[in-house]
Amino acid sequence: MKLPVLTLAAVLMGTAAQAQTSGPIDPARLSEIVKVMASDEFEGRAPGSPGEQKTVDYLIGQFKALKLEPAGDNGGWTQDVKLQRLQVEPDARLRMSVAGKPMPLVQAQQINVATLRPVDRVKIVNAPMVFVGYGVKAPERGWDDFKGYDLKGKVAVFLINDPDFEAKPGEPVAGKFGGQAAAYYARWTYKYEEAVRQGAIAALIVHETPGAGYGWSTVAASNGESFDIVRPNPAKDKLLLQGWIQRDLAVDVFRRAGLDFEALKTRARSPGFRPVPLTGATFSADYGVSHSQVTSHNVLAKLTGAGKPQESVMFSAHWDAFGLGAPVEGDKVRHGAADDAIGVAGVLEIARAFASGTRPARTTLFAAWTAEERGLLGSEYYGVHPTTPLDRMAANFTMDVLQTAGPSRDVVLVGYGQSQLDDRLISAAKAQGRTVTPDAHPERGLFFRADHFSLAKHGVPVMLMMGLGGGPDLVAGGREAGDKWVSDYTAHCYHQPCDAWSPDWDLRGAAQDVELLYVMGKAIASDPKDWPDWEAGSEFKAIRDQTAGVRR
Repeated sequence: MKLPVLTLAAVLMGTAAQAQTSGPIDPARLSEIVKVMASDEFEGRAPGSPGEQKTVDYLIGQFKALKLEPAGDNGGWTQDVKLQRLQVEPDARLRMSVAGKPMPLVQAQQINVATLRPVDRVKIVNAPMVFVGYGVKAPERGWDDFKGYDLKGKVAVFLINDPDFEAKPGEPVAGKFGGQAAAYYARWTYKYEEAVRQGAIAALIVHETPGAGYGWSTVAASNGESFDIVRPNPAKDKLLLQGWIQRDLAVDVFRRAGLDFEALKTRARSPGFRPVPLTGATFSADYGVSHSQVTSHNVLAKLTGAGKPQESVMFSAHWDAFGLGAPVEGDKVRHGAADDAIGVAGVLEIARAFASGTRPARTTLFAAWTAEERGLLGSEYYGVHPTTPLDRMAANFTMDVLQTAGPSRDVVLVGYGQSQLDDRLISAAKAQGRTVTPDAHPERGLFFRADHFSLAKHGVPVMLMMGLGGGPDLVAGGREAGDKWVSDYTAHCYHQPCDAWSPDWDLRGAAQDVELLYVMGKAIASDPKDWPDWEAGSEFKAIRDQTAGVRR
């Protein structure tokens, strides 16, 4: 599909943007791309829907028009992503028992469980329960909550967040995990992964709103539905059962087992903590699981490097949104304009800039991921099945929700302090006459909730450009206006039909942000000696260091 002819207003908008130093990134073209992708014709771009095929065809057409090369499977433009949908069937029988006294539980009320193994039935009978504190094993920080405890056949009970989230000043753990800034160890995904590594049959996380960053209604909203990529051996990678329990339930079960929940929370902040069996407490589950597969697609393009083609720099965003849903004010399409058609537009504009210039030494990759909204699954699949060596990928730059409120004096960086890319961003922003502001809400863990994370887990240095990290200091209205844009968008339009393209958008600020990534990526792609690294305290540095030899 060809881009619509630019309107006079769009051209004037692009001309005005030049004064805002967005270089080759044209805000008018960003707008036109979003207008197409977020239109009713694309039906909300849900994976596996008719809207997917329209989206994939459009993106391939754009890449071809730029004379890029295909970078997908078998010399094609796409990578097949096999997805697994799983659903806990109604009337799940869930129960805890303490000293032989049963405590029946209702799905989505006191507990919310799911399974990511494609089995027909989950059955757990009287599995012992063990409190594992925050469930963190972080050798680079001198921390191990497990101490070799045997969890085979047991249910691990976790606290949400990480050990210093509630630490008081002067406690030994204070600051070890970044304080209120969430480390990956704070994320529920990490806890389930660690439970698998420790041999548990199931894991239950105690829900507390401050530590989770959201209320119980968000936990229960899944209603037992979950998604994953198709794996060759799901039992090796996933728990038989994973879920959350309400805090009040946890307090009650601990009390019945002769334990003080709050006292154990305090003990869990000590490096000497060891797992604590909930004496006499067991967990049982019996429910059916419906599961099916669907194949979706990542769309991948490249410009082969002129000197070091096996080394790469990647720019990426996710093409998927939430498809069709219940009408809201007559609109049933969840358009996904800011989330994340605008990120895809950024990828296309960066690709356009590279295609029109001198080809750098390293290969530049351009990725549009599927199934981000189902759990970063398109990028997760790529991380497991990369089409180029990840140990030779110098950096990934991801765009997910760019602000639409105009030029800003700063750029808000999610994940500040993680890698050496931060200093490069500061320099690039300075050249625009701007500054860098760290994420205003690091406790929300946004750094672990976008597609760049799928590559970070494999050691690739990454940077996320995300407008939800805090309000920018807008030229028109300052920080207050920037915060209002974030709060209005997240409260009313995030994942809703009103996340739609608007002619009232001012994308000059978004174009500036995209240009920052282009400038940084171009410099790295042009210098084969340039290998950005993680900072010493990052949980991803040890992963990258394992492959240091290939980059010498």
